[in-house]
Amino acid sequence: MPRDISVLEAAQLLDDGRAVLLDVREPDEWTAVRAPAALHIPMRQLSTSAHLLPDQLLACICHVGARSAVVAEALVGAGYDAVNVRGGMDAWETAGLPVERG
Repeated sequence: MPRDISVLEAAQLLDDGRAVLLDVREPDEWTAVRAPAALHIPMRQLSTSAHLLPDQLLACICHVGARSAVVAEALVGAGYDAVNVRGGMDAWETAGLPVERG
């Protein structure tokens, strides 16, 4: 099971260049609100888009943390270094971290 990290821990890892934020939500969710630096690969497209994943820690995020936990677990099982961002974009936005819309 991958570990969970807080949105603040994720933001610090991103700022330090030690992780990539992998947003696994659907395109409509991504369009509504997203973290500016996130890599967007919807959960259902991950198996065909794995070649796009960078070779560094993947901080997986979704809306509230459920889908991203499943993705992080699958990525760890496939040999990637991945963690789940607890609380997802809901927690990210609530924490006042930067977002883009539209």
